[in-house]
Amino acid sequence: MKFLAFTDIHQNEKQIKVLLARAKEKDIDFVVCTGDFSTFGRGAQKMLGQFNALKKKLYIIPGNHEEQGTFFADVISGFEFVEGVHAREVKVGNYLFVGYGTGGFAQEDAEFRKIARKWYSEFRDEKMILLLHGPPFGTTADLLGDRHVGHKDYRAFIERAKPKLVICGHLHETFGAVDMIGATKVVNPGQEGMVIEMK
Repeated sequence: MKFLAFTDIHQNEKQIKVLLARAKEKDIDFVVCTGDFSTFGRGAQKMLGQFNALKKKLYIIPGNHEEQGTFFADVISGFEFVEGVHAREVKVGNYLFVGYGTGGFAQEDAEFRKIARKWYSEFRDEKMILLLHGPPFGTTADLLGDRHVGHKDYRAFIERAKPKLVICGHLHETFGAVDMIGATKVVNPGQEGMVIEMK
């Protein structure tokens, strides 16, 4: 399967047009967005409508710009081809996508740990792709200057569950970062997006 992943688009109309053009191509099966697709909620409906019109599935999690109240669930509910993957899992081809969005610079999250225990218990034998808004700790995706600012609970889960791929965002300074945690590839596709192919 081959898909387009992006993050933190924040109403960048020029870049949305570029992503839509690439997503429209026949070789792209679906699209993934790891949050901050709006600017504190503004522009969400318009962007989602544009991707929905492609009639290709958009798997999406909220970022810290979409976390207020029920905003995320409400805004995606009207779009046939948009599927939220926050705090849940969905089978896509031979892979299980699991997602956890929102958050900012927190390094621990009790709710994530609870969900992660469920994922590990029920799905550890699946080929897993983990969608996160914030980056895991200790990679080039969370390095600001000389400090790692990523999420330590995410890192612990990745080391334990060994997903095939982690797609994250949040830090604009690390757009385009690619790193490894053991055998797990970690990418921040940024606003420009990345085309990812999984066998």
